[in-house]
Amino acid sequence: MTDDTGRYDVTRYQRPSVTVDVVIFTLCNQELQVLLIQRARWPYEGCWALPGGFVEIDEPLERAAVRELEEETGVTDVYLEQLFTFGRTDRDPRSRVITVAYLALVAAERIRPRAGDDATDARWWSTYALPALAFDHRQILDYALTRLRYKLEYTAVGFELLPQEFTLAELQGTYEIIVGETLDKANFRKKLTRANVIEPTGQFRQTAGRPARLYRYREDAVAEVKARRLFP
Repeated sequence: MTDDTGRYDVTRYQRPSVTVDVVIFTLCNQELQVLLIQRARWPYEGCWALPGGFVEIDEPLERAAVRELEEETGVTDVYLEQLFTFGRTDRDPRSRVITVAYLALVAAERIRPRAGDDATDARWWSTYALPALAFDHRQILDYALTRLRYKLEYTAVGFELLPQEFTLAELQGTYEIIVGETLDKANFRKKLTRANVIEPTGQFRQTAGRPARLYRYREDAVAEVKARRLFP
């Protein structure tokens, strides 16, 4: 819309607020866990929510996500991927707020959750035993979990959550934790072969039975994931 002189007039448009929300996954105690914060302010005071906050007017989206992640966890160098934009008109009682969601993966030993200025608590929750969440954060979390499960089939993104070397049994066990179901051994290994993201190390681990071959994620597969660590 323009004014009488034909120039664009920004005052004639309502401007929604923009936030970022970060779904931070880790593996701990044989569970896939997500970091939640307990809100200290209205709206949803006392409720649990995903870490996030408003984007500054001169701040790129990915920088806002990195900032919020650092404020809530103290970690800066982690896998971070843009997920989706959620913009339901009634998702936030304060005003029209559009949020851009991000997925982050981090090893549990790397961070100790801490509550930011707008939270009273921050801690890990099992993705299968979640409290009621503020806003539309359950929808965002479900979307992130679906994306993570899908990416496990064709990328090396799992290396962010796993040790550098592992047996196929350990890898399958980890995947079963993430997908929440028992996987057929033959089909699982067929998918790994098709994805071509792991390779044998040439080493073995002694077990109660036969020694188990050790594997690792292929360097080029890991490099592909790391190259997109911060979603452009």
